[in-house]
Amino acid sequence: MTESARRRVFGCPPLVVTAVLLAAFGIVMQWSASSYSAFMHTGDEFFYVKKQVLAFVPSLACMMLFSHIKPSTLAKAAPWALVVSVAMLAAVFIPGLGAERYGATRWLDLGLVTIQPSEFAKFALVLFISATLADGKEIGKGKFALCAFAALAVCGLIMLEPNMSIAVLVALVSAFMLFAAGVKLRWFAALALPAGGAAALLIVLEPYRLKRLFAFLDPWASPLAEGYQLIQSYYALGSGGWFGVGLFNSRQKYLFLPFAESDFIFSVVGEELGLLGCICVLAAFCVLIYFGFRTAARATDRSSALFAAGVTAIIAFQVLLNVAVVTGSIPPTGLPMPLLSFGGSSLLVFMSAIGAVDGIARSQSGMLCHKL
Repeated sequence: MTESARRRVFGCPPLVVTAVLLAAFGIVMQWSASSYSAFMHTGDEFFYVKKQVLAFVPSLACMMLFSHIKPSTLAKAAPWALVVSVAMLAAVFIPGLGAERYGATRWLDLGLVTIQPSEFAKFALVLFISATLADGKEIGKGKFALCAFAALAVCGLIMLEPNMSIAVLVALVSAFMLFAAGVKLRWFAALALPAGGAAALLIVLEPYRLKRLFAFLDPWASPLAEGYQLIQSYYALGSGGWFGVGLFNSRQKYLFLPFAESDFIFSVVGEELGLLGCICVLAAFCVLIYFGFRTAARATDRSSALFAAGVTAIIAFQVLLNVAVVTGSIPPTGLPMPLLSFGGSSLLVFMSAIGAVDGIARSQSGMLCHKL
């Protein structure tokens, strides 16, 4: 296949191939992490894997579809994408439509499928901010206020679910995009002070958040309560050593480590594949992040550059926060690992967003992906 033919199929092959390999590897790790708990709770050890495979196939299709959509077309759809996402976030509070799990209402139960609107909203917000700041002129107070209001609306609805971890992620990515677009620092300060105060107040007002904070400081003070999950993660990572106990040989997955197939799947990677396996996974994400930011740097228009940077920032921040949680570097939060963790909504939107970034690479003039 010639170079020009490869460009017609993919804009940046390393970006797409790395994402697909990570998602496929995630299915393998989810099978290992969830087989025992799935069998105990449903009688089918492949319960979670089947659902993820069913999401993987349309996710690949959506990646290819978004890869062939012009960036300008996506930018025109930005306001509608944000409106629909906000409506979906609000819909989770409608009785009979919103599904409650583990004390939070974060899902829409549509009968055949259950979706998590916050996964769609964070990328819709990135698209909206990039389209709003597309003209390349100096950002005035009006555009800054519009972007800030959109971010606050999305964060506020997510906080009401409650889902503080995703809200923090959305806030970080929004701030990153505004900073990359050249927003004046004093405007950031004017927004950051009340936002920081509100976050601190929410932590103080919610007892479970304070308990998580104390468990982070000393998990062994409550080894069977708030500190349990972090201690089990320590056991998983510690027992893995350099090379791990072997694929499918995790002991922590036998109902010791909660959410082993989702939020704490990186702990199972560390247990089964060791430090070497963790380094390989993080290296793959570094490849993904590198080509994402490189696509942003080479974009031919401001909207595409900001969108590619925003999508890549979501991946980078979410990976960093997830690893920080499972290693006990920050207080525990319910934030999954992109592409690896179980979750059909998450996989679909991440693959679609990466496809859209690949579409930006396709639209670039000249050589799209030079050899390293």
